Amino acid sequence: MSLILHLETATTVCSVALSFEGKLISLKEENNGYTHAEHLSLFIEDVLHLAGKKMTEIDAVAISKGPGSYTGLRIGVATAKGICFGLNKPLIAVNTLLSLANIAADKYGDRYLICPMLDARRMEVYTAVFNSGKMIFETTALILDEQAFSNLLSTQQIVFLGDGAHKFQSLCDHTNAIFDTSIEPSATGMINNAYQQFKLAQFEDSAYFEPFYLKEFYTPAPIKSK
Repeated sequence: MSLILHLETATTVCSVALSFEGKLISLKEENNGYTHAEHLSLFIEDVLHLAGKKMTEIDAVAISKGPGSYTGLRIGVATAKGICFGLNKPLIAVNTLLSLANIAADKYGDRYLICPMLDARRMEVYTAVFNSGKMIFETTALILDEQAFSNLLSTQQIVFLGDGAHKFQSLCDHTNAIFDTSIEPSATGMINNAYQQFKLAQFEDSAYFEPFYLKEFYTPAPIKSK
């Protein structure tokens, strides 16, 4: 049996889903800026209520591990770890870009390569490339220019999506490039991977697990008063 709670907080989207045996049974999400601290716990309560379940009935918690927003990831991971510690339940982590690619694959099938892009400020994005659910271009922080992905685009069509895709759209007019900025991260994108990891007992160490930040957190030096 696998009743899994899924938390997606890596971007401005706050999304919580509950699944049973790999099937969605309830969902609550919104994209309203970085309001995870205010809404995440309420959304968890809502999805459990909608499904007629209690927190003590869940079998695992799945978290979107990053890359993404430092603050969003910290809030999501801290919440997931707290639930896992309190209930002695396993923690499952799913790459945020893979989760986003799964959502795109549901829409486009296997016809195209899938390239999710998450905004990493300026002209930089967190990105990877997937082919039929397999990562063929490893997760990286990439500074975009006109030649990005030119080798792949010369032979294959690629769907670019996510809140960083508009940056590349302003640089790329290749006929094999398809841009879909309507697809947003959702906890639903984790369900299948989390279910497979649950069956294989591929769990994280809740005591030591950290989000996949990809880049070190940068804090500017304080301005000295004169």
